[in-house]
Amino acid sequence: MRACNQAIIDRMQSSVPLIPQLGAHLVAAGGKRLRPLLTLASARLCGYDPNDPRKRHVGLAACVEFIHTATLLHDDVVDESNLRRGIASANALFGNKASVLVGDFLFARSFQLMTADGSLPVMAILSDASATIAEGEVLQMSTQNDLSTPIDRYLEVIHGKTAALFAAACRVGAVVAGRGEEEELALEAFGTNLGMAFQLVDDALDYAADQQVLGKTIGDDFREGKITLPVLAAYENGTEEERTFWRRVIEDNEQSEHDLAKALEAIERTGAIGKTLEAASQYAENAVEALKIFPESHLKSLLTQTVLYTVNRAS
Repeated sequence: MRACNQAIIDRMQSSVPLIPQLGAHLVAAGGKRLRPLLTLASARLCGYDPNDPRKRHVGLAACVEFIHTATLLHDDVVDESNLRRGIASANALFGNKASVLVGDFLFARSFQLMTADGSLPVMAILSDASATIAEGEVLQMSTQNDLSTPIDRYLEVIHGKTAALFAAACRVGAVVAGRGEEEELALEAFGTNLGMAFQLVDDALDYAADQQVLGKTIGDDFREGKITLPVLAAYENGTEEERTFWRRVIEDNEQSEHDLAKALEAIERTGAIGKTLEAASQYAENAVEALKIFPESHLKSLLTQTVLYTVNRAS
């Protein structure tokens, strides 16, 4: 991870001063670096030699983080978010135009890293994931404020916007290690299920955490009219009065000062958080199951612990 972080810093350099300035803000903001960690761990799990002078796993881990960070920069502009990981978001400090354009720069850097690796399968996996992420974000925008959104469509959204990159991050680890399709698909399934669980827990935390834990303003999803499982479950299981309330605040986007508190009460009364976390736990179980083809090892244990960490964030 130290080598990966250094690669990220090095690749954020540019003769255009605003790019490294904004990049330094992103690095200082920290973050879990979970996606690049998955690439590194997956490669090592599959026997990749960490002493390989090409350090392919490090370059691709940095590539995965650039894809992720680019989407965050764009998302914060679209969502008009002022906080990211508990501090001022890049768009709040540097403006929307700079955030969008530096996000484009990071996407370009990620494709440079893919090309430098030179593997067509790696490029296919990561470029396909990039396209899927964009589709997921557009699909989420099209479901916004629509309480008739089926749960399957919501799951399609979070697969696109989150799970696809988790899956790609894991699968390329098997590719650089030269493992066969069985291991590639097992790690892809692990990443997909881990990503689904991760996003479900994030969606639950938006209605069940404090701001310090969440790293963004509580209720952002509510204010933006995002359709998430806590909202769908509360709407489906609510009284007629509560359903009328949800239609006003989500579909009509008519919100007053005390509406978030009312939403939290309705979500608690209907057990919507529990339903969301139950779904996350099922995906977590599927993720652990996907690792069963690998022999017991320290790396396998770490990946299993990552799954447990993901679902336990809400406890």
